[in-house]
Amino acid sequence: MPQLDLTIDRRSPVPLYYQVSSQIEAAIADGTLVPGDRIETEVEIASRFGLSRPTVRQAISELVNKGLLVRRRGVGTQVVHAKVNRQVELTSLYDDLARAGRRPATQVLSYATEAADPAAATALSLEPATVVHHFERLRLDNDEPLAIMRNWVPVDLLRLDATVLADHGLYELMRQAGVQIAIAHQRIGASAATSVQARLLGIRTGDPLLTLERTAFDASGRAVEFSSSSYRADSYAFETTLIDR
Repeated sequence: MPQLDLTIDRRSPVPLYYQVSSQIEAAIADGTLVPGDRIETEVEIASRFGLSRPTVRQAISELVNKGLLVRRRGVGTQVVHAKVNRQVELTSLYDDLARAGRRPATQVLSYATEAADPAAATALSLEPATVVHHFERLRLDNDEPLAIMRNWVPVDLLRLDATVLADHGLYELMRQAGVQIAIAHQRIGASAATSVQARLLGIRTGDPLLTLERTAFDASGRAVEFSSSSYRADSYAFETTLIDR
């Protein structure tokens, strides 16, 4: 267990809890603390640096809320992967993770060619019961579960199967097949994790999830993908830039 090296300045106007949390956050950012490292207990930190336990607890809670630390029963407080901050733009999660130098991986939970359900058929502008690729995947970031993704894709668009979906991102496969996504409509929301989602994502039932529903179109205006995804809120965030008109 690495021992924290903190500098506490009691004459500073900066709150003590913030001095602790910012220095631990800096240690995570510069690689002094790496994912999986356990940090000292609140009692140990408080005793070693002459702080009150509530001060240390507040500092640790700040980092837990940021998704940098996690409290695990029977294990202690551990460093986790930094939260994925994703720009709200026309990219895939797989592409974003790879571009950020992380290690995306995929577990295919289910795959079938089957009649589209009413919501998917409407989104893809297909006749009811038209056959589509329908698959559900668990996306991992550096071996940590991050998102559950459900997708519906017209069967005549490209060839898909569970094996190729486990090794490649969907948008990568589309590009290889000559399908260029030009525009998409999406809706961001929130939900509480079901017991099944919680088990897959390594969280508790009822924990918050970010949700994203997207319909993507090619340059001709054809709907080429409908998706419904759920992301761990403690590990994932959407970012956007707003411009005054």
